[in-house]
Amino acid sequence: MRILTDRRRAAALFGLLLPLLLWSAAVRAVPEIQQWTTAKGAEVLFVAAPEIPMVDVRVVFAAGAARDGDQPGIGALTNALLAEGAGKLTADQIAERFDAVGANFGNDSLRDMSIFTLRSLTEPKRLKPALETFALVLGQPTFPEEAFLRERGRMLVALRYEQQSPSKIAERRFYAGLYGQHPYAVPPLGTAESLAALTVPALKAHYDRNYVAKNAVISIVGDLDRAAAEAIAEQVTAGLASGQAAAPLPKPEPRKEAERIEVAHPSTQTHVWMGQLGVQRDDPDYIPLYVGNHILGGSGLVSRISQEVREERGLAYSAYSGLSAMEARGPFIMGLQTANENRDEAMQVLRRTFAEFVAEGPTDEELERAIKNITGGYPMQIDSNSDIASYLSMIGFYDLPLDYLETFPKRIEAVTAKQIRETFQRRFHPERLLVVTVGRS
Repeated sequence: MRILTDRRRAAALFGLLLPLLLWSAAVRAVPEIQQWTTAKGAEVLFVAAPEIPMVDVRVVFAAGAARDGDQPGIGALTNALLAEGAGKLTADQIAERFDAVGANFGNDSLRDMSIFTLRSLTEPKRLKPALETFALVLGQPTFPEEAFLRERGRMLVALRYEQQSPSKIAERRFYAGLYGQHPYAVPPLGTAESLAALTVPALKAHYDRNYVAKNAVISIVGDLDRAAAEAIAEQVTAGLASGQAAAPLPKPEPRKEAERIEVAHPSTQTHVWMGQLGVQRDDPDYIPLYVGNHILGGSGLVSRISQEVREERGLAYSAYSGLSAMEARGPFIMGLQTANENRDEAMQVLRRTFAEFVAEGPTDEELERAIKNITGGYPMQIDSNSDIASYLSMIGFYDLPLDYLETFPKRIEAVTAKQIRETFQRRFHPERLLVVTVGRS
């Protein structure tokens, strides 16, 4: 009954604070970022947000799928196992301890990073136990055998789903074709064979190597002063070894020629992935490519790709482009799903639209609309503590300047049509596209 009462009180307090949160976000200026390093070597980025009595803590490790090596899937499985047992606590006890104080815990694993998040009210009787449990999860995981078998089984089920999903098949084949032997080619869920070969000792070794303070970035945003934030950073890394930061990822090799990979699948629609290497996150070309991609296919129904493929010809419900900037050069992807009989025409339109954009760049009207859209929506991208914490992680992980949030709108506004055209021509080559199709021939 006490746990239920505490949870109801916490939920009620969050509800009462929501209008204040929305109001404060509307008037909040771009936050000042403070940066330092913990005693064990973790990088910390902190923003004081005194508007509401809560705090968001986000810890990322360079321990995503790109660090799996010859054990595909080990990064995702290790990430999942940390909250399945820690210290003397079981998974249920960990969850109950967070729930009892109204705290939210989360974890995720991507290609570049392994992520852990905590949101809590700053009231000491709630924050103190929430941080204690969070630190226990990060610093003293026990990797219970039963949980290992269960989570590995869950990943095998997810893997079987991927093997039946046309979009997931296309994604796997695209990354494998684009990256070859590069770590980004490693599928985050691994393979049935690689998962079967994993063991608890292997996960512990992966944890010991990668979950260390010098391989971590900590973001803290909330109703705290610098001293309190420093104490939190030291607490959540207390159980970690100092260790060493992961070595930089190798540079992927750009494609020298076009390639088409066709995968037969008994689906009513063909899924198309088309693209090549993009940029890494700290590349000076990122901003003009970001704006250009927004115009080309990243802005939904008003983008040029959507207009040409969907609105003008009705060849696909969804047609888009995306730029994934990562530690190493991430992919630039154009995609669509279309009826099998429309596949060739839709692909032709997509290719032509891309080639014309690379050759000519955007119109002045397209650029003006894109700049207004991006800068106008930017305040909503940093309108909550968790949003800011996510940006801080990105800034720390990819070694971006501390004034990134402040200068982003100005850098967007400074982009010219000529700059976009010249950058696209220098970075992309329509005659060298990798194309993956999954569907009926």
